[in-house]
Amino acid sequence: MPTIFTKIISGEIPCYKITEDDSFLAFLDINPNAVGHTLCIPKKEVDKIFDLDEETYLGLMRFSRKVGKAIEKAIDCKRVGITVIGLEVPHTHVHLIPLNSMKDATFQQKVSLTNDEFKEIATQIRSNIQ
Repeated sequence: MPTIFTKIISGEIPCYKITEDDSFLAFLDINPNAVGHTLCIPKKEVDKIFDLDEETYLGLMRFSRKVGKAIEKAIDCKRVGITVIGLEVPHTHVHLIPLNSMKDATFQQKVSLTNDEFKEIATQIRSNIQ
């Protein structure tokens, strides 16, 4: 059974897309810890990050770095944190979270955004992709 992320990749479920290439997709987390919280995923559905083949794993890290650099330019924050937890969706995903305090990384504090705010944030980050 396809995961929610596989359905996002196929276009069955919409997302606030940041960028994509043939192998990876980045989009805003709809339940963000902070403004600009972004998920980077491989288009290949693999549950655990260390089960990815080495080429896909390294590609996901390169892709996440590129997106993280764009977030740093677009979102006012002290740094962009990276975490891989993967318990909520059985499809490897990297969280890129703009951080101003440790609370932003705890997954206990959430930010509410409107549809227009999500669209604007995605546009800001997308415009900084290199």
